Amino acid sequence: MTHTILIVEDEPSLRMSLQDHLQFEGYRVLVAERGDEGLELVHAEHLDLILLDVMLPGLDGFAFCRELKQVKPDCAVIFISARDQAVDVVRGLELGADDYLRKPFDMSECLARIRLRLKDKSNVSTVYSFGDFHFDFQKLEATKGGEPLSLTTREYRLMQLFVARRGEVLCRDEILNQVWGYDVFPTTRTVDNYILRLRKCLEDEPSSPKWLVSVRGAGYRFTG
Repeated sequence: MTHTILIVEDEPSLRMSLQDHLQFEGYRVLVAERGDEGLELVHAEHLDLILLDVMLPGLDGFAFCRELKQVKPDCAVIFISARDQAVDVVRGLELGADDYLRKPFDMSECLARIRLRLKDKSNVSTVYSFGDFHFDFQKLEATKGGEPLSLTTREYRLMQLFVARRGEVLCRDEILNQVWGYDVFPTTRTVDNYILRLRKCLEDEPSSPKWLVSVRGAGYRFTG
């Protein structure tokens, strides 16, 4: 299957370079130089991933991402921006982006991150059930015994990772890289806190978990 990638970037040389490299890799590539033009393509096309600048004419990247996630929450987003302050990175990820790549960047690194995000996406079912639970990762909806659960976007992404790798032991560093991205600065304690929050939603007895099991000295395993 050929993946479709949208580049929303107002710098012509970078936009053309990204387009050339991605087409050479075999992707179907769409381009827009304005945020509002890119959003029109979001509504008109099936997209697997978006490379998104922050400082755009028409509609800035943060506003773009916010609107995108309301209509296509499963579309992967990688921010590419010269705005490299931690507050900008965190804001982008909290809006639902999958990664944040600081300019200038190496093209091979960009391509590697794209492959990783598309691989993650292809490995995860959009709908998954276990026990009394039902998850729809595309709609960002979850129920327990038919009753809705209240989860954050990050918690859905964490569950997606566990579902894709169910039965495997995932170390904290790998979870950080997969769910938070490489350029963010949380600690492994962040993972522990999110696991505790998920256990409160999933487990009858969070102190003695059935679904999200700790593996001493290694990490966590999902048994659903």
